[in-house]
Amino acid sequence: MTWLTRTAAALGVLVVLLIVYGVLVEPRLILDRERLEVPLPQLAGSAGGTEVGMVSDFQVGMWWSNEGMVSRAVEELVEAAPDIALLGGDYVYSEDPGIPEQVATVMDLLQPLVDSGIPTYAVLGNHDYGAGAAEELATAFEEAGITVLRNEAAAVPGTGAGAEALHVVGIGAAWPGEVDVDAALAEVPEEAPRVVLMHNPTVFPELPAGTAPITLAGHTHCGQVALPGTPRWSYLGLTAEEAIVADGWAPETYGAEGNRMFVSCGLGFSTVPIRINAPPQLVLVELRADG
Repeated sequence: MTWLTRTAAALGVLVVLLIVYGVLVEPRLILDRERLEVPLPQLAGSAGGTEVGMVSDFQVGMWWSNEGMVSRAVEELVEAAPDIALLGGDYVYSEDPGIPEQVATVMDLLQPLVDSGIPTYAVLGNHDYGAGAAEELATAFEEAGITVLRNEAAAVPGTGAGAEALHVVGIGAAWPGEVDVDAALAEVPEEAPRVVLMHNPTVFPELPAGTAPITLAGHTHCGQVALPGTPRWSYLGLTAEEAIVADGWAPETYGAEGNRMFVSCGLGFSTVPIRINAPPQLVLVELRADG
């Protein structure tokens, strides 16, 4: 056996091991708990320390979907006991095996969160619309006590009144053209502290300066396969405009002045059931009174 043959064989073994890791280990056994501390302008001193938890992108209905990890993430979210829980969209993946069955599965996965009584707010994602499940999901969420924000804002109970109250602002999905930033911000007092929740990070630049001091988004799966130095190997290559906001904090130059965005890796899959260097993620944010 020549050195070239041995090298090729060794590389083949490494590729197989990497695929096994990406299919069976990282997405199903590793949950990244991302903890952030964020100063929030205008947050009343008494509301300092408010904690927000976020999960996103369940993708129920994807072949060999990651429901076990979704269940684990929801349970750990409940155990963390944040003051607010946020759901970032794409709860289903496709029309199969049927919308009622998939919505029922989503609600089963969320039942521990519903039972916890943690105030929960949700936006819908592009797959929810693409699968024709948006209305069914919104109805099921609302019946369970989860507030669905479609270009709307809601004051969080127990955080004050009027301009002192912490608001959650929910932006519609970029596809199929559900974004209306003006409507989402219309009922938020100008000086009120707020957390903006959106599915698609590419909507972020549409937010006026100073209106989104902390924005949480999903959708990208952090590239899903994110080998260092090989961005074109990621599925992000199919949507190049998202490369700038693939995961974590978006660059300060992205978006208007005074706005910040963190992009979650989510929990599920798109196209293929694999994650490499992009583990499922539970995001926990502590809001600090600014100054």
